[in-house]
Amino acid sequence: MSTINITNARANLFKLVSDVNIGFNPITIVNNKGKNAVLISEDEWKNIEETLFLSSLPGFVENINNIKNNENWDKAKEYKKDEEW
Repeated sequence: MSTINITNARANLFKLVSDVNIGFNPITIVNNKGKNAVLISEDEWKNIEETLFLSSLPGFVENINNIKNNENWDKAKEYKKDEEW
């Protein structure tokens, strides 16, 4: 994760926003009071929110892990976006 001080972040905000949207690399913005912030893309934030929501569902993570560990994946095929169903 990249780090930048708040003064430089303010001066380069447009580029920073562009950078986090292109590379999905969060940037820590530090100040001299020790109260830092992290700049991430909106897409990344939505992914985090979805993960937090799904993880909060009772038994969801355990069910996924059980499926992953107990299913026979020998005949599984890779998903192809353009494949007809």
